[in-house]
Amino acid sequence: MESFVIKMLGFAAATCTTLAYAPQFIKVWKTRSTEDISLWMFLLMVLGLVLWLVYGLLSGDAPLVAANAITIVLAGGILYMKLKYS
Repeated sequence: MESFVIKMLGFAAATCTTLAYAPQFIKVWKTRSTEDISLWMFLLMVLGLVLWLVYGLLSGDAPLVAANAITIVLAGGILYMKLKYS
């Protein structure tokens, strides 16, 4: 498969998995309620995202870097609000 097609596939997957966090982030932001959100899940998720970001940076994988950098902001924001509002 061509390199361009592979990169576009990566960016499409990255867009889907990154945008999946947006509705939860917006809901928590609006309601200030994090009661039903697992603290441990988001701690592990943000740690995993940071590790994926480092991996992506070291391997030069642009879709991986972009997706994880943006997802860290969204998941990290949810984690921050979980700690703040709980």
